[in-house]
Amino acid sequence: MLSELELRSIIEGSFLPKRCECTKAEDASLTIKVYDERDRDRVDLEVKGINADKLDSSRAICNLITGLREDLRHNHAPVLQRAGGRGYH
Repeated sequence: MLSELELRSIIEGSFLPKRCECTKAEDASLTIKVYDERDRDRVDLEVKGINADKLDSSRAICNLITGLREDLRHNHAPVLQRAGGRGYH
């Protein structure tokens, strides 16, 4: 399994040139925020409660990133919060 730092680096780097912030909560879940390219304070996508333990392979990480990119492309709302669905948890 990857360290928290390695996982964060992979996820955050996958959204360049956009700014991405990946944080780990006390319950070990991840929150990922992707910011607008022009207004770097505006959140384009926010997903909370991602189960970090399920990101145990390159395929799982790739599937997460692919799903987030699809959400980012299809949802033009400033903030998207998910409580479930799509297998992020």
